[in-house]
Amino acid sequence: MELTLEHPYEVGLDHIIERFFSEHHIIEKNEKLGSRNLRVAELQRDDAAAKLVIEREMMASAPVPGMLASFHREWNRVRQEEHWFKKDDGEWHCEFRVKIDGVPARIKGIMRLLGNGNRCINYVNLSVHCDVPFLGKKVAKFLAEDSHAKIEREYEVTRQLL
Repeated sequence: MELTLEHPYEVGLDHIIERFFSEHHIIEKNEKLGSRNLRVAELQRDDAAAKLVIEREMMASAPVPGMLASFHREWNRVRQEEHWFKKDDGEWHCEFRVKIDGVPARIKGIMRLLGNGNRCINYVNLSVHCDVPFLGKKVAKFLAEDSHAKIEREYEVTRQLL
């Protein structure tokens, strides 16, 4: 399953980058999203690159279908790892992976953050794969829909916190 999203911000690229790598912002955003047991496991940044690792427990955005309950519970331990690289003054790229404990699926993607001093747009591409026989497509579809809802909610909260 593939997702492509576009998130415009009415603030400049440098401002968004500062927010994306602010531990205070990360904590505040996750509190508003309802995450629990949040831990910023790694946060490194220089002028040209950054690495962010967040561990937290999150709820599914919708009830988990009965046939998927053995893979995905109401609360799930999630680890998100992001590797960011500055392309030039108007562009940052990110490769990310999301691991949900106990869920036999791969969630990964890229982000392209393009902008200037006044506004920017984050282009998000996400792919979800699950190789479990017979249920793989259903697991991937549920995770893609759940990821879409969570990404959109995170975008809205980020905009509110600007």
